[in-house]
Amino acid sequence: MSFSKWIGGALGWSFGGPIGAIIGVALGGIVDSLSNGKSSPFLEQGQPQQGRGTTYRTQTRQRPQTQSGDFEVSLLILASIVIKADGVQDQRELDFVRQQFVSMYGKERANHAFKLFKNISNQSNISTRQVCLQIKQMMDHPSRLQLMHFLFGIAKADGTVTEDEERQIYTIAGYLGISSRDYDSIKAMFYNSSDNAYKILEIDKGATVDDIKKAYRKMAKKYHPDKVIHLGKEHQVGAEEKFRQVQTAYEHLQKERRF
Repeated sequence: MSFSKWIGGALGWSFGGPIGAIIGVALGGIVDSLSNGKSSPFLEQGQPQQGRGTTYRTQTRQRPQTQSGDFEVSLLILASIVIKADGVQDQRELDFVRQQFVSMYGKERANHAFKLFKNISNQSNISTRQVCLQIKQMMDHPSRLQLMHFLFGIAKADGTVTEDEERQIYTIAGYLGISSRDYDSIKAMFYNSSDNAYKILEIDKGATVDDIKKAYRKMAKKYHPDKVIHLGKEHQVGAEEKFRQVQTAYEHLQKERRF
């Protein structure tokens, strides 16, 4: 599959708005070939596009279906922001991004994605707020939770999440409309502490056994891989990992509380 066919066929709503503008800059010289002689599908920041882009501005109650490509480019942009948060692009973090994309998309598509990722990373004027607000408006909540899980994985790829990286992910979570409980739940999946199981299940240490059981059912439903099935099977691996973390947390508390 050629680069132009991959990017042209993979995107839905992310052709418009600030994300579309970032992709346009990253693609550079091949924008003309993607537009097939018509006006460019990419926008200057803040300018609405007819058709797909109009949905970005006017759609407030019903979100369009997020395609695999929409999730993919959103993830690429946010990953580039997180990796640059501490002022250093660690090779282990870059390798993690490439590794994840190979496992999700296969080598050819992963190479296309990583090429775009490097060009996005070279941009210095990306507005985290504008990108996140577009994602918040257009992407469903389970898919946004999946983005957060991936971002923590990137930050942890070099062995530790720095304060700058955590601060950046926290800022992104706020812009994406992720609650503090959901943020702490996903964050706890990447740290080792005595109360992680409680945080993953979004309960306090004083929770009763009934509270724990109820929380487990709620979180198992929230993080079930079927919640992001519309993103394609390539994104099921990350969703299944979150789901396993919930199960592990529950089993840990079962042993600890002996029920």
